[in-house]
Amino acid sequence: MDIINFIQTSPLLGIFIISVAITIIMTGIRFFLTDRKMMREIKEKQKWIREEMKKYKHDAEKLADLNKQMMEHFPTQMKQSLKIMMVTIIPMIILIGWLRTTFEATALAGTWIWWYILFSMIVGIALGKMFKLD
Repeated sequence: MDIINFIQTSPLLGIFIISVAITIIMTGIRFFLTDRKMMREIKEKQKWIREEMKKYKHDAEKLADLNKQMMEHFPTQMKQSLKIMMVTIIPMIILIGWLRTTFEATALAGTWIWWYILFSMIVGIALGKMFKLD
């Protein structure tokens, strides 16, 4: 039995398996392309800054300085996200197109994307916690 016949006979299980496989691949890409040590340091610094902002919430000048410190890390975080997106965007566009044409002939024709998103989010959160990516 090939994959298309399997999907058409059991679309919910098919979308589950596909979303798990894609999420594992995407998590692996994220794991290997992200500088986790640097991102952890940035998150710790931002946590400290947020705590300081709570202390100085009535001091506009201090808040502005802390906000500036917080924003200094934004380009680094964005660069990490863009690096991952540049590697995955074209394959994902192709894959989503294939999934759309494959699932339009099943009982999940109008809802497959929502099932994909749901399964991917659940598995993605679990894998992110497991590999300490969040």
